[in-house]
Amino acid sequence: MNRFEVLFMLAYTTIVTGIFQTFCSGANTGHISRRIGRGQLEHMFNQPVSLPMQLATEGFIPFSGSSNLISGTVIMAVALNGLDIVLPWWWVLSLIGNLIVTVAIILGNSYFASSLAFYAPVQAEEISTFVIDTFGHISTFPLSGMPRYLQFPLITFIPTGLLAWFPTLALFGKAPFGLSAWYPLLIAIILWLFAAHFFRKGLHYYVKTGINRYHPMGHRR
Repeated sequence: MNRFEVLFMLAYTTIVTGIFQTFCSGANTGHISRRIGRGQLEHMFNQPVSLPMQLATEGFIPFSGSSNLISGTVIMAVALNGLDIVLPWWWVLSLIGNLIVTVAIILGNSYFASSLAFYAPVQAEEISTFVIDTFGHISTFPLSGMPRYLQFPLITFIPTGLLAWFPTLALFGKAPFGLSAWYPLLIAIILWLFAAHFFRKGLHYYVKTGINRYHPMGHRR
């Protein structure tokens, strides 16, 4: 990767962070283990709106959460100008699609890990924060100089390479390992299936046992 491709990758991960903060940071909808561990799901059960609808709409904070989205867009424009390449008209649509898939991978990881909070609310209250932050820190490093035996686990079992490095190369027609540019979408679907299964299973356990960490009004005991 040349320096402008690396700059594009850093811009990409900044935009992803901005999208997550803008649409998923309000009321801890992205860091769902906090709401589970703090016993705040009971408040949601009392609302006349379904749980999925609440999670899909409560996280939107466009003014306080969009700084990374704006700055990342500016940095990406600088990187593209430095690359000095001609892109087809549909490239922007591909970029938007990749950004959506990347955010989906982050959310899938968060909800998958947060399933543990149903069983261990105290110990796992911040597990989604740990997972998101750890994956995010690693995703800012270009993996192109690493041995292939280290690259492969980071786009499969520990998919941090799918958060910026792989999409960047795929957007410029250089997807690693000769994989399809659709590969991150496949991983996102698999993660969401796992997350949905274990989250639903944990929720059923939670409904039966409840949690006694907080008073009915939500204050810590």
